Amino acid sequence: MPIHDFERYPLTFGPSPIHPLERLTQHLGGARIWAKREDCNSGLAFGGNKTRKLEYIVPDVLAQGADTLVSIGGIQSNHTRQVAAVAAKLGLRCRLVQEKWVDWDDPVNDKVGNILLSRIMGADVRLDPSGFDIGIRSSWDEAITDVEKAGGKPYGIPAGASEHHLGGLGFANWAYEVAEQERTLGVFFDTIVVCTVTGSTHAGMVAGFAALEDAGGRPRRVLGIDASATLDKTRDQVARIARHTAGLIGLDRDLRDDEITVLEGWAGDLYGIPVESTIEAIRLSGRLEGMIIDPVYEGKSMAGLIDLTTSGEITAASNVLYAHLGGQPALNAYSGIFG
Repeated sequence: MPIHDFERYPLTFGPSPIHPLERLTQHLGGARIWAKREDCNSGLAFGGNKTRKLEYIVPDVLAQGADTLVSIGGIQSNHTRQVAAVAAKLGLRCRLVQEKWVDWDDPVNDKVGNILLSRIMGADVRLDPSGFDIGIRSSWDEAITDVEKAGGKPYGIPAGASEHHLGGLGFANWAYEVAEQERTLGVFFDTIVVCTVTGSTHAGMVAGFAALEDAGGRPRRVLGIDASATLDKTRDQVARIARHTAGLIGLDRDLRDDEITVLEGWAGDLYGIPVESTIEAIRLSGRLEGMIIDPVYEGKSMAGLIDLTTSGEITAASNVLYAHLGGQPALNAYSGIFG
């Protein structure tokens, strides 16, 4: 089934913009670097990468007649903020489980940033002390059951929408969108750099670009920068979702192992804890480009891009597309690192 045959509920403004990062390129002295801005893709609560995934999930929500979206993430989850925004847009209730995925000692961590925005949008936010894991969570299952017991009709959306059977479609379509923008810009991006944790953003890209290559397109590398600090789980999940999504969109072959790349080295020891390279990447992006990135995801993928470029792993002849997935509201919970 071609990607364009799947039902999609528009939540974005259209194609997210691509622009060159000229000062960063000059500073690093290697490959030409561009950014595709998922943080500028929607009018819903600052947008972000999860909004694209939800465009393919909403038709199923409406078809099932659900009245409550139920989802889960960490206290500063970008995903739950975007689920809350979509629920508000559709006139549905929203129940959010916010687990303690990050052991971050900040007294306002559960009061500012993403969780504040979810509360403003009317979500029923419940804090849970459970720690980080990228899989299906019992607290999420319990929240779905609670809504049912109260007479509601819940629709469950797992963390990052990644374990949802349609979760990879948004970024499979992103790959097709990039190909259209390349024709307009007159450039070919041989290397894509993206942060990966729960996996469906990266996995969708892998599936979409594989389908484009099989249709006669040029090959390219999609480099997932791990920010989970649970590398093996993330690699397995990305591969599984990528293969599932490839099957959904009609790829008639198995994905090769070399098409699924998850790189370690920038996550630190724990999910959500910024390390020195994270902070330096945030400062560099801000001071050279006025582009704000966050300490949980983009700070780590940008740190990876910087090192891969300066080491020559990404060659000077490359055109690199950096996927900016959003997430800046979480900076409010990390103000102490920029004192």
